[in-house]
Amino acid sequence: MKRDYYDVLGVARTASDEEVKKAFRRLAMKYHPDRCPDDPHAQEKFKEAKEAWDVLGNPERRALYDRHGHAAFEHGFGGGGFNNVGDIFGDIFSDIFGMGRRSGRGSDLRYVMELDLEEAVAGVEKQIRIPTLVNCQFCNGSGSEDGKLATCATCRGLGRVRMQNGIFSIQQSCPQCGGTGRVIRTPYHRCHGEGRLQDERSLSVRIPAGVDNGDRIRLTGQGEAAPSGGAPGDLYVEVRVREHPVFKRVGDDLHCEVPIRFAQAALGAQIEVPTLDGGASIHIPPETQSGQVFRLRGQGVRSVRSRHTGDLLCTVVVETPVRLDKRQRELLEQFEATFADADEAKKHSPRASNFMENVKQFWAKMTG
Repeated sequence: MKRDYYDVLGVARTASDEEVKKAFRRLAMKYHPDRCPDDPHAQEKFKEAKEAWDVLGNPERRALYDRHGHAAFEHGFGGGGFNNVGDIFGDIFSDIFGMGRRSGRGSDLRYVMELDLEEAVAGVEKQIRIPTLVNCQFCNGSGSEDGKLATCATCRGLGRVRMQNGIFSIQQSCPQCGGTGRVIRTPYHRCHGEGRLQDERSLSVRIPAGVDNGDRIRLTGQGEAAPSGGAPGDLYVEVRVREHPVFKRVGDDLHCEVPIRFAQAALGAQIEVPTLDGGASIHIPPETQSGQVFRLRGQGVRSVRSRHTGDLLCTVVVETPVRLDKRQRELLEQFEATFADADEAKKHSPRASNFMENVKQFWAKMTG
C-alpha cells in the first residue's frame, strides 16, 4: 500500500504550494543518495518524496489526487508529466551536490567577546580588532588592473552552466564569473584579482544590557569583503560571560550564598547582602535553617528580550564556628549540655528528628 502523499511530505491537506515546496526540499536534502551513501533506506525515501512532489507540486495533479487518491494515476488516468526538478528546484539540488550559486557576498565572521557579569547586565561599549579581508584600496575592490572585462570562457558569456548528476540536469550560475558572463581581463597584481586584501579592522561594538552566555549580536556589513567589489558579509559577536566570584546567573535571576553565624540563625538578625547595585539588607528570622532562600525582587537581571527584571535569591549557609578560644568552647559545652535529655533535644532539632525517623523506617523495611 502506498503511503498518503501528504503524509510522505509531512504536510496537511490544506498546505499551501510554498509549504509543499519547503517540505519536499527538506526531505530531498535529507535523503538524497549522494548525501547518504551508507543509508540503504535513503534512496527509497528519496524516491517516495519525489513521487509525492511530482503529484502535489503540480496544481492539476494535486486536484485529481485530492478527489481520487492514488487511483487517479492508475492505468494512465490523470495524465500530465512529472515536475522538472532540475529547472524548478535547481537551488535545492545545487545545495545537495555542493554546487551552490555564488552570491557575490563576502563571508560572515564570528568574534567571541568575554564580558564580566556586571558588563553583561548593565551593557557596555567595547572596541575590538578583527583580522579580515577588506576591499583593495588600490583597485577600489574591482580586482582589475585596467578596469577592462572579457567574456567568460566557462559559460561563453551566458552566465549559466548546466551540470549533469545522474538523472538530474541542473542549470546554475557560472562558478567562474558568478553569473555575470564577464571576467577580469588583467587581474590586479597586489590582490591577485580578488579585489580584497588581508587587514585588521577596529570596530566599536555596543553590547545591550541583559545579554547572556551564547547571545549573538549581528553587525550587518562588517564581515569579510566580497571578491570583486560585492557586498560584504556580516560580523557576529558572540558573548561569553566570565564566572563571577559572588553571583551565579540562572535565566534572569541571580543567585548567591550568604554565610551567617550560628547565633544569627538561632536568634535572628539583620544582615547586609551584596547586589550588583551595591548592597541590600535582609531580615533573618529566629530559628532560620541552613539552606533557606530569601528573595529580593527586582534585584536580578533585566532581560534583553522581554524587559522583565529577575530577582536576587540569597541562600543562607549557617557556618560552624572555628578557632574557638577557651571561653567560647566552655560556653558551647554548657549549651550542648542542655540537650542531654533526648526529648528536649528532639524539640530543638526538627530536621535531625525527622532524619532519624526516616532512618528507622528504612532499616525496618530492609530487615523485613
